[in-house]
Amino acid sequence: MRDAHPESRLSERQQQVLRALVRAYVASAEPVSSATVSYLLPVALSTASIRNTMAELAEQGLIRKPHASAGRIPTASGMRLFVDELLGPAELAAYERRSLDYSFEITGSDAAVEVASKMLSEYSHQLGFVLPPRISRMVLRHVSLVRLSTERLLVVLVTQNGQAHRIVLDDTGASDQRELEAIAQALNERIAGRTLVAVREGFRRELRQLQEHADRVVARAVTLGLKMLERRFDEPEGIVVASRLALLSQPESSDPDYLREVFSAIETQERLVELLDTLLDTDGVSVALGDDLAEPGLPHSGLVVAPYGADSSHLGVLGVLGPQRMDYGHIIPLVRYCSRLLTGKLAT
Repeated sequence: MRDAHPESRLSERQQQVLRALVRAYVASAEPVSSATVSYLLPVALSTASIRNTMAELAEQGLIRKPHASAGRIPTASGMRLFVDELLGPAELAAYERRSLDYSFEITGSDAAVEVASKMLSEYSHQLGFVLPPRISRMVLRHVSLVRLSTERLLVVLVTQNGQAHRIVLDDTGASDQRELEAIAQALNERIAGRTLVAVREGFRRELRQLQEHADRVVARAVTLGLKMLERRFDEPEGIVVASRLALLSQPESSDPDYLREVFSAIETQERLVELLDTLLDTDGVSVALGDDLAEPGLPHSGLVVAPYGADSSHLGVLGVLGPQRMDYGHIIPLVRYCSRLLTGKLAT
């Protein structure tokens, strides 16, 4: 999502003008005139030179006029180039880091996801969200088996951070609770400290190696374990959005089409969650703009996301959704820092 733009080779003057124009647009949400750009440049340029440079940027599809008499605004391509090449490294202010540290410090791990979503909204003044941990990537601690009927079996899987997940399996049996406890013990020896993905592969290897004379309990444990892993546990279906008020404070909230676009994507969530799931195996912060967000129905929005959890198996994704005119210099380090804090909280 952050590949270099094919038309990113700009002259120094073009870079300066585009950087100034984007920063002015981010601050005002209004088309930017050549006179405004002139006040923001690090070197003095005549308005005629600035207009010529803006015309060159427009020819490259990096800025445009929203209507005939207006100034210019960056296109999605222009914002992409700004984020990828002109933004430069940025860090959160020390007071913001201290405040975020405290918010997570006083929060239990069971409420950390919602707090992360709330903090992202409050500090970005946009829509903060978290895709909750996917159980398939969480480290497991314990499994319990309970006979519900002669044909149904309850499986309770507990993850390392204490979350319990339940499924009901079709399994024929009667008066076999004692054997189920022995099976659960055999399963626990195999799952503790591992993820579902790793456990599944281990069970498959072991099943291939089992012979007819193998221990009946072990054989049934491995068979039942594979059957259990073929089913979906109670994965969270959507994203956690603690507050939508910050988004309504933005100038874009006066555009009903934009609000409809954003809230529709948040309410239906399916396409957005699919997009976020694809980012679980990425590293660092990703920025999606324009065509990147066409499929979830957010072509006029910007998305800044980062995975959280152990590097070897990220648990979920968090981030900020807002108009393309976001303050990426602030939001990118904010998302990065919250990812680090949530990772640490869920590891405790």
